[in-house]
Amino acid sequence: MDERPRATDPERLTGEQEFDTTLRPLSLKDFVGQEKLKSNLAVFIQAALERHEPLDHVIFFGPPGLGKTTLANIIAKELGSDIRTTSGPALERPADLAGILTNLKERDVLFIDEIHRLNRVIEEYLYPAMEDFKLDIIIDKGANARTVQLKLPRFTLVGATTRAGLITSPLRARFGVSFRLDFYQPEDLKLIVRRSAQILGIMIDEDAALEVARRSRGTPRVANRLLRRVRDFAQIAEQERVFLELTQESLLRMDVDECGFDEMDKRIVLVIIDKFGGGPVGLNTLAMAIGEESDTIEEVYEPYLIQQGFINRTPRGRVATDLAYKHFNRKSQSSQRTLFND
Repeated sequence: MDERPRATDPERLTGEQEFDTTLRPLSLKDFVGQEKLKSNLAVFIQAALERHEPLDHVIFFGPPGLGKTTLANIIAKELGSDIRTTSGPALERPADLAGILTNLKERDVLFIDEIHRLNRVIEEYLYPAMEDFKLDIIIDKGANARTVQLKLPRFTLVGATTRAGLITSPLRARFGVSFRLDFYQPEDLKLIVRRSAQILGIMIDEDAALEVARRSRGTPRVANRLLRRVRDFAQIAEQERVFLELTQESLLRMDVDECGFDEMDKRIVLVIIDKFGGGPVGLNTLAMAIGEESDTIEEVYEPYLIQQGFINRTPRGRVATDLAYKHFNRKSQSSQRTLFND
């Protein structure tokens, strides 16, 4: 008999944040996907350990939910170091940065999420810290102003950003290791779903795991979120395992279609098609039309829609593709012209 906990076990019904932390892999060996990145990163970490040096500063680019934070924690664990985590918007004053840097130990990892949102003043203070492991602090103002230089432990800065184009050239140049994370293939996501299901005590069929993977927008974070929601439906239906039909019905009730599009994805594409004749339409106009922030559209929704070939970005604005018209059962402008000519 299978002794794994059932999907309905009450011990498993803990907080979402605890689940997110629990589901994160702790080593490069357990990290699924991004094979080239993993292979190269393993070499750089091993070389740094053999030289007894800190790993060179690392920056990760890519859409949200692909594993940038997880990789930062894995780097620290593989180096045998502690990690200190913060974000660009949280560092408002030089004193905030100084407080973090002076409390680091030798070869510790400092992870800055959303590093593209760093205050420019903070960024200037970061340059000598990254290059020379020194921090210049200005004390007093005017004629009494003087500079005090603090020596810092040799540390590794790991930055993560969803907006590579907003990283300034001087900051980008100070990272010795740069990686871009790509959307995951369904087979890789299926492995992630099965691993997460095992951790959560969920019995899930192979085809059900693949169905969750196929509708996860190429993103592990989405895959884990959908898995938890399918588990909820299984629990209320008093099912001991998650099977394909249950999964399909659950995802349908959550308005997640075969391409992984949720309500906002559909609204973006359909507004371009129905309200703006397929485009082009500017980002700000599109944001106002659907009631969403332009940054959210650009960072969260657009990358997957573009990668799947449903919209294009042009100098004049966003344009729906023929694939989008076909998926949403709309007649494209080109087909209408063909019918008219016939």
